[in-house]
Amino acid sequence: MKDSPEYLKKKAFIERLMTFYGRHVVLELLGDPNITIHKVHLSRSNKAEGVIATILERAREREVDVCYYDKAALSRISKNAKHDQGVAVDVLSERYLHVNSIPQYYSEGYRLLALDGIHNPQNLGMIIRSAAAGNIDGIILPKHNSTKISPLVMKASAGTLFKMEIFYCDTLVPTLASLGVEAEIFALSSHAVKHLEAVTLPKKSIFVLGNESEGVSAEVLSCCNHTIAIPMNRGVESLNVAVTAALIAFKP
Repeated sequence: MKDSPEYLKKKAFIERLMTFYGRHVVLELLGDPNITIHKVHLSRSNKAEGVIATILERAREREVDVCYYDKAALSRISKNAKHDQGVAVDVLSERYLHVNSIPQYYSEGYRLLALDGIHNPQNLGMIIRSAAAGNIDGIILPKHNSTKISPLVMKASAGTLFKMEIFYCDTLVPTLASLGVEAEIFALSSHAVKHLEAVTLPKKSIFVLGNESEGVSAEVLSCCNHTIAIPMNRGVESLNVAVTAALIAFKP
């Protein structure tokens, strides 16, 4: 049975929602007029005072729906019962898009980062920050085998999370296989002979950054056209993945 256009539209909308938790995080997001807030979720156990009172006031000012739940239901939304503080919020990011939109989104060319198994939220946040500051057009972030967008990522991005195009997919291999038809894909590897500084980039380039401890997986590596390294001195074998992203982001 074929999915109806209404169902597909609703599914696409839901997939673009990012959920954050924590009282001060929610308050910060509500206070930024450039961020589209879809809905605020509160535990019924919260007393309408202090930060909670301010959250309710800002939600009313912005005409954002507030929904109430028991603690168990709220934790299913936040996915972090230990740290949600009885508060969560859904943000609709105009820059959080499905990877299928990449060919249409960039008609002339692009320089993208693809993240393979990045599990540290601080690293993800710093990668986003460097990408936003440098010459990167977007980040491909798989939903599986990867850290999720979270308050820790938002904090580490230093306010750049909603300034950077992030393209989501289920897994990286089919995404790279599809994009590799028209783009050159470079895997970062400390074992590569060719150096980043020696690479002349084509109009459509994708750089794959691997897991913090194991690098790019063999399965993902099979989808790449090239392996490149960052030359290092004094016997240093590797760099933090966020530092590597910064060097790529500022490559001329």
